[in-house]
Amino acid sequence: MVKITMTQKKWLLFIHLFFSSIMLGGALTFLILSINAGVAKDANQLQMCYAAMHILAKTSVRVSTIGATVSGVLLSLLTHWGMFKYYWIIVKQLLTLLSIYLGIIGMYNWTLKAFEVTSAEGLNALHNSVYMVNDQQLWVGIILQIISVVSMFILSVFKPWGKRKTSIITRRWEPDQG
Repeated sequence: MVKITMTQKKWLLFIHLFFSSIMLGGALTFLILSINAGVAKDANQLQMCYAAMHILAKTSVRVSTIGATVSGVLLSLLTHWGMFKYYWIIVKQLLTLLSIYLGIIGMYNWTLKAFEVTSAEGLNALHNSVYMVNDQQLWVGIILQIISVVSMFILSVFKPWGKRKTSIITRRWEPDQG
């Protein structure tokens, strides 16, 4: 297995933290814009909140999610951590799958739908059942995304649960000695 130098590891870790920070910042920005949309008294303000969220969903959310995922996989493969050696890494992988769905697919679709409905109906969209369901889905997605990303930061710092007894990848098949 190819290993990297300490300097290369530090740069890769920096890249991973950089993209992960953008992910967290994006999720918090979605929260702020959603709160702003929720109290909007003007159709333009309402529409612009969703326009801004949709632009973020198409750009920084996608790039940061892909960047954090790729750099995280490389850190696992090119260092002693491995992909399946530690429970905390496995949990981070599951949270990453959730973040990929929420960030790349969910936020894009929910903000596009909200933008379309508010563009067509203005403040009347607030009484549209399609808008209301979509808005609830967006809120749940934002909250789950924040919880997921913050949990990944916590797991990376505290590294709970320790090392697995055996690794799926490193376990060797040995025939019975019977």
